[in-house]
Amino acid sequence: MNVRHRSYAELEAGLAEIERAPRERGVLELIVRRPVRGEREVLTVGELSVDEGLVGDRWGQGKRHRENQLAIMSSRVVALLAQDRERWPLAGDQLYVNLDLSAEHLPAGTRVAIGTAEIEVSPEPHMGCRLFRERYGPDAERFVNSTVGRALQLRGINAWVVKGGEIRVGDAVRVRFE
Repeated sequence: MNVRHRSYAELEAGLAEIERAPRERGVLELIVRRPVRGEREVLTVGELSVDEGLVGDRWGQGKRHRENQLAIMSSRVVALLAQDRERWPLAGDQLYVNLDLSAEHLPAGTRVAIGTAEIEVSPEPHMGCRLFRERYGPDAERFVNSTVGRALQLRGINAWVVKGGEIRVGDAVRVRFE
């Protein structure tokens, strides 16, 4: 597939749609397991584990940092960047959700229920990198790392599992207000 990367202006024009994401109850749109570097497995059902993160994902191999056990991205953002659902997994995240991921709405420490599992938002920022730029373009990297992009956490969030359980595409993603 030959994809033209979107310009910064085109990405900015998509902000209104991104900002319409649900706040309290969203949907898990895609689960992607990364068994080894460079490989992606799209799943309809996954298992989240306190010790392993997404079971079978390469995070559980080698050096592990709790702060980036899971990488989660807005389905609205990745749809804008990727332009085709087949290109969503290239972002490298494990979970893609239709939910407002902004720092104001989901600050570090916020708990989110997905399926029978529960995760906690990490204080570790999730930033665009060289591979992200190669896959979605330099304007995409600049867009997600901009002041607005960081406030809205357009590149996504890092999280860790606090309660293991099964997750399925289509599951509700619910912000836990304690």
